[in-house]
Amino acid sequence: QVQLVESGGGLVQAGGSLRLSCAASGGPFSSHDMGWFRQAPGKEREFVAIISWGGGKIEYADSVKGRFTISRDNAKNTVLLQMNSLKPEDTAVYYCAATIRSGAPTQDWKYDYWGQGTQVTVSS
Repeated sequence: QVQLVESGGGLVQAGGSLRLSCAASGGPFSSHDMGWFRQAPGKEREFVAIISWGGGKIEYADSVKGRFTISRDNAKNTVLLQMNSLKPEDTAVYYCAATIRSGAPTQDWKYDYWGQGTQVTVSS
């Protein structure tokens, strides 16, 4: 059983940056593909970025491509999401997720473990 804890959210002005961190425990982190998803008020949860267990596969949603960077440190059991040039439309609760399925999927239903989420608010 993998436990995930996100941190690093907060309030930032448009154009600013935040770095989200996800700490994993309780399982073989290095064998899990990891993802970041987000959910804005009144909207469905959406894919943001994924990274395969070894870091060889990385994908981003079109809306964040070129602004966000996902990375992982298997020695520290952490996955990071560096968010630059933030926009008000990036405002959401951001969730870290882990999957035992292969292929680093972008569909949230394929993820087995979820963190509690961290709020990101971008003011205009």
